[in-house]
Amino acid sequence: MISRRRALGLLASAVPSVAAVRFASAAEYPARPVRFVVGYPPGGATDILARLIGQRLSETLGQQFVVENKPGAGNNIGTESVVNAAADGYTVLLVNPANYINASLYTNLKFNFVRDIAPVASFNRVPNVMTVNNDIKAKTVAEFIAYLKENPGKVNMASSGNGTSVHLSGEMFMAMTGTKMQHVPYRGAAPAITDMLGGQVQVIFDNMPSIIQHIRSGSLRALGVTTQERSAQLPDVQAIAETVPGYEASALFGMGAPKNTPKEIIEKLNKQVNVVLAEPEIKKKLVDLGGEPLIQSPDQFGAQIVAETDKWKKVVEFAGLKLD
Repeated sequence: MISRRRALGLLASAVPSVAAVRFASAAEYPARPVRFVVGYPPGGATDILARLIGQRLSETLGQQFVVENKPGAGNNIGTESVVNAAADGYTVLLVNPANYINASLYTNLKFNFVRDIAPVASFNRVPNVMTVNNDIKAKTVAEFIAYLKENPGKVNMASSGNGTSVHLSGEMFMAMTGTKMQHVPYRGAAPAITDMLGGQVQVIFDNMPSIIQHIRSGSLRALGVTTQERSAQLPDVQAIAETVPGYEASALFGMGAPKNTPKEIIEKLNKQVNVVLAEPEIKKKLVDLGGEPLIQSPDQFGAQIVAETDKWKKVVEFAGLKLD
């Protein structure tokens, strides 16, 4: 008869440790397709970005990263579905500016984005572009500020909807310059741009991918980009921060996962995303979408998520915005 101590020792040796199981699961990951949730309909810039990165991850990791579009409630439906998913690495989220904004914009969220989504990897930062139509004669940011101060509340500022980064980029501009414009929200960028061209509204802080063709054709005029540095896509257009120190309202994109997703899986995904971002062809496509690749660790991306959430909270409070 073996002793109780020996029996316990044999049992312990037969049962793999939690750490060993986690390591094995990370080494085998992904063993089946991964759901890549996007909180918007197919076809938009956010969806295109997810499909671009997802396709390369499918090819390099040997399992499909299947983009699953879950639009609604300003991106909250898709985010909540990931928050409530199993923390096993097989459901990930396309993190985008709405996540940082909605944290303070919505009063009844069933999740806390910073707490409930683990940062995996950043993708890029994309500038919005402060763009005016031909009714506005200002050629620089400084001239536009002077015009606004001479005509308070007389300039109509279009956006793709209340609480979007397009809207709040303009609110931040007003807060930091002491100017006043009349906000006119639309259901998306396309109808807003149509009215820009028609003269019903005079300025928009639109995402670069949807506005750049009109800038290049000369039908609309760019005054400034919302990143701290100038954009390679519009090198002759100044950064707003050159005139308004500290102004920064770019769109930060990346990948998140449910909290408690094993660290080993997050690190594996981060490493592979960064490999993909470094590929010359992917870099070129990201630049075409408006932003350079942003290669970082999960912790660095997490720190940026916190900073973005804090930044937009101040703008939401300045604008007095609240949604249920």
